Amino acid sequence: MADNIARVFADAIATDPTRPLLTWYDDASGDRTELSGTTLANWVAKTANLLVDEVGLAAGTPAGVLLPPHWQTAAVLLGCWSAKLNVVDTPGDVDVLFAAADRLDEAQSWSADERYALALAPLAAPLRQVPPGFADYVVEVRRHGDHFTPQPGPGPADARLLTRAEARAAELGIEPGARVLVDATRHPDPVDWLLAPLTRAATVVLCANLDKARLPSRQATEKVTQTLP
Repeated sequence: MADNIARVFADAIATDPTRPLLTWYDDASGDRTELSGTTLANWVAKTANLLVDEVGLAAGTPAGVLLPPHWQTAAVLLGCWSAKLNVVDTPGDVDVLFAAADRLDEAQSWSADERYALALAPLAAPLRQVPPGFADYVVEVRRHGDHFTPQPGPGPADARLLTRAEARAAELGIEPGARVLVDATRHPDPVDWLLAPLTRAATVVLCANLDKARLPSRQATEKVTQTLP
């Protein structure tokens, strides 16, 4: 197994970067977004470039992430891990904070030098109004390059996270190369919905507010081979 998350991600998309790697559904809003490996890699690279080139963060820097399961959350997390940042999800002092627009009150308990808010809207639409003290992630990240070369070696938490991801992939029975449907409510931990599938080079159909009545047709349409329990 690769010793760092950036390499696991690169290996997962290497065979066919054009295949749908992460497909997002929100049955409450009707949103569907499909990202190939190439497209997600571009968002990841832009995020890492934002963190390194613009914010000037060094490896090991703490980054706070207050985001639900979402395709943009995948870009943020993988971008942070590519930049070798230490991602945390409990309040404290961090150098950069990413927060969903509906969690900005919670974000006030964090001390952060740089703050980015995410609308998590369909079509990656920007915030209608940027809150004071925050920048709009989707606006800022688009200005950065589509390629990023991570430093060699693992990030500060890579070994722990990948060990957990391998264990969860085994527990959940994720097969290599599977097309996995994940109920975001049942599996909110990114180890389950993001890292465990990546360790198996599996692709993900991530569903928020899942309408169980739509499940059979979605499994067929998305050619799902496995649904997580």
